[in-house]
Amino acid sequence: MHNLAVLVGAQFFAAWGQVCMVVLAGIVGAELAPRAGLATLPVACAVLGVAAATVPAALAMQCWGRRPVLIGGMLLAGTGSLLAAAAIQVQSFWLFCSATAVIGSNLACTAQYRFAAAESVAPGRVSRAVAWVMLGTVGAAVVAPQLVVAVRHWAGAEYSGSFLLLSLAYAAGSACLLGLREAPQSADGPREQGRPLLPILRQPAFLIALLAAATGYGVMALLMTATPLSMHVVDGYSVEATALVIQAHVLSMYLPSLVSGWLVARLGAWRMIAAGALLELACTGLAVAGQDLAHYSLALVALGTGWNFLFVAGTTLLTRSYRSEERFRVQAVNEFGIFGITAGASLLAGALIAALGWQGLNRLAAAPLLLLLAVTLLGRRHAR
Repeated sequence: MHNLAVLVGAQFFAAWGQVCMVVLAGIVGAELAPRAGLATLPVACAVLGVAAATVPAALAMQCWGRRPVLIGGMLLAGTGSLLAAAAIQVQSFWLFCSATAVIGSNLACTAQYRFAAAESVAPGRVSRAVAWVMLGTVGAAVVAPQLVVAVRHWAGAEYSGSFLLLSLAYAAGSACLLGLREAPQSADGPREQGRPLLPILRQPAFLIALLAAATGYGVMALLMTATPLSMHVVDGYSVEATALVIQAHVLSMYLPSLVSGWLVARLGAWRMIAAGALLELACTGLAVAGQDLAHYSLALVALGTGWNFLFVAGTTLLTRSYRSEERFRVQAVNEFGIFGITAGASLLAGALIAALGWQGLNRLAAAPLLLLLAVTLLGRRHAR
C-alpha cells in the first residue's frame, strides 16, 4: 500500500503535463506555427518524445531500478517546461516543439507507474492496483485545466506562465517519488533471461492487449488533440469553455478507475475491451451528430471512459502474457507500439481536421474501433 500511495501522488503531479499538453499545446502551436497544418505538431512532438524514450526508460529501469529513472523523468520534464516558457517568450515555434518533446518523454516513465503498482500487489489485485494509480490523475484533472489557464499571463507572454507553473508541479512530483520502494527483482535485476521475445509477442493475449491499448490511445489522441483546434480555432469557443470540455474529458479518462479495475476482475479483460471500443464508437457518433457545447462535452466524456476501459483491461491482459524476468522487454515493446501509434495520430490531427473537419475526422476514427471490436470477439473465441 505504501508504493500505491506514492505512485498515486506522483501520478497527480505528472498528469499536470498531460493536461497542459492537451489544453494548451495545440492552441500555442496554432499561434506560433508558420502554417495551420503544423498547429498540432507540438502535441505530436510530445508523443514522439514518449515513443523515443519508451525503450531506453524500460532498459534503464532493468539496470538501475524504477525509482532513479522515474525521478529523472520528472526532472527532465521540469526542464522541458522551463524551455517551453522560454520558447513562448521568444515566439519560437520550433523551440516550443523541442520543449514539448522533452516534456513528453516523461510519459514513458509515467506509463510505468501502472507496472510498478502491479508488482506491488498479489496477482489477483493487479487490475485494481492499475486503476488506483490512474486515479491520481483525477485530482490533476480537477485542478490543473483552469489553473494553467488562469496563470497564463504570469510571465508576460500569454501561456508562458502556464509552463512555469508546470515546472513546479514536476519538481513536487520528483520529491514524491523519493519515497518509492523497489520491488525485490527490480533492485537487483532479473536473474533469468526468460523466453525468447518473439514467441511471447505471438501470444493472443499480448496481441489483443497491445491492439486494445494502442487503438484506444491512438483514437483518443487523434480526437483529443483536434478538439481544442475545432472548438477554439474553428468554432470560436473561448479558451475557458475549451478547457472545461478538456477537463471533463480528462476526468472521464481516470474517474472510471474507481470501478474499472473491479469490472475487469469481475467481467474479464475481453469483455471490458469490447465495452471500451463501443464507448469510443459512441464518441464518434455524438461528434458527428453536432458541434454545440453539449455534443463536444458528451463525446469527449464517452471518449475518455472508453479509453479507461481499454487501457486498464489491456494492461491487465498484458501482465498475463509474460513472466517476472521477461517484464521489462515485453513492457518496452508494448509501450513503444502504443506511443508510436499515438504519435502518428497526434501528428496527423492538425492536417486531418483541416482537410476533413470535425465530423469527417470522427467518421475516420470509427474504422479502427470497428476493427478492434471484430478482432476482440474473434480472439476471445480463439482463447477459449
